[in-house]
Formats: sequence, structure tokens, C-alpha cells
Amino acid sequence: MREKTVYLLLTDTGTILTRIIKTYTKKPYNHASITFDDELIETYSFGRKTAKNPFIGGFVREDIHSVLFNQADCAIYSLTITNDEYQKMYQYIQEISAKRENYRYNFIGLFGVMFKKPINRKNAFFCSQFVASVLKESQIIGFEIDLSLVEPYDLPHSANFQLIYEGRLSDYKDSIMNKKVHVHYPIVTS
Repeated sequence: MREKTVYLLLTDTGTILTRIIKTYTKKPYNHASITFDDELIETYSFGRKTAKNPFIGGFVREDIHSVLFNQADCAIYSLTITNDEYQKMYQYIQEISAKRENYRYNFIGLFGVMFKKPINRKNAFFCSQFVASVLKESQIIGFEIDLSLVEPYDLPHSANFQLIYEGRLSDYKDSIMNKKVHVHYPIVTS
């Protein structure tokens, strides 16, 4: 049975909305994304569709090189899963992506989290609710609480996630790029 690795990306982008959420949660990271590679190229979540307007949200393939993530702090976790789980996860996300115009951000659900009352809306997720649904639909994790109550900091503790990096996202991006372009030349002695 071949194994694959997926990644959980938790971020603090420092935006006004993030700061408001942070005053409630008292947690360092309040946005969650799921990604299929250590370079964070295929990173998916529910969030803002444009950097300037947090109220236009939905399914997004995130660009960690965008202005929104320039000053972000992050924690990156890895999880080893089976190839079958990986395929289910990828297919589930691609099905949502294909119908992305039918999906919206679950702003009302955030109030449900605050009051510990599940608010499920058809074709609507907030970031951690989406990541939790990906993990559940691919049969990686069965959550004990309603998915509309899962918060970003719940996710790393929901499975055998391993913390692989914590710090500035820009520093992580730089370290990945350095690994990719660093060439080893043989030492030639005369």
C-alpha cells in the first residue's frame, strides 16, 4: 500500500477580519487550508476571493505568494495517508472546484461557532469546516463534533498530524526555494 503526504496550513494573515476572530479565539492561527504538496502550490480552502474584500468569499485555490499571505505567520503540519484516502480527498476537492460558483463562504456559521450552535448551510463552508469535511469525506477522520463547530486549532489534534514548520510563511517559502535551486557540485581535487 503506497502512502502519500498531505499538509495542513494554519495561518494568521494579520488582516482586520483575522484580528477580530483572534480576539475571540485567543489562538495564533485562525485560517485553515489543505494542501497536496510541501511547496504549498495546490492549497485549497474557503476564504476571500479577492484580497481587498473579506466579504466576497467561497471556495479558493490559494496563492501563498499573493499579497494576502505576504506577512502571514503559519504552522504547517503533515499527515501520511493511504493512496486511496489521497485519491478520495483529491476527488472531493475537484468536485467542489468544478462547481465553485455554487459554493459560498459560511459567514453565519462563524456565529454558530461563537455560540457553540451548529449552523449548517447548503454549499457553504468556512475554512476549518471545509478542511474538516475534506478529511471526513475521504474517511481519514471521523469528527465527534458537528463539522460546523470545528475550529482551525482543532484540526492538527484530530489526526496524527506532525508539525513540520512554524514561523513566517515567507521564510518557509524561501527555504523551499533554496532547497529546489541549491545545486551540489562535486569537489574536484587536483
